[in-house]
Amino acid sequence: MDLESELEALDREMPRMQSTATDLFALATAWAERHAAILARTPPSMRAEMEARLHRIGIRWGVVSGPRMTAQFPAMGLPRKRIVPRDDEAA
Repeated sequence: MDLESELEALDREMPRMQSTATDLFALATAWAERHAAILARTPPSMRAEMEARLHRIGIRWGVVSGPRMTAQFPAMGLPRKRIVPRDDEAA
């Protein structure tokens, strides 16, 4: 299995890993084993990139610390801002 397929498989299997883990320690152990196995097969020239990608997956699934960001990207764009005078400014 190539590394890209392993990353995709890990990402797909994370919900199962979370649901079958008996506690947080079991989930952390399962994550660490997969993480180490992928890095062991990673060529040295790709190691930094692979560590970064694994870190992002870990953040997304809550098994490593890091900032999580969610945002909406409206299909039709943001509405124009309206400037409404406050009551004390109205003449």
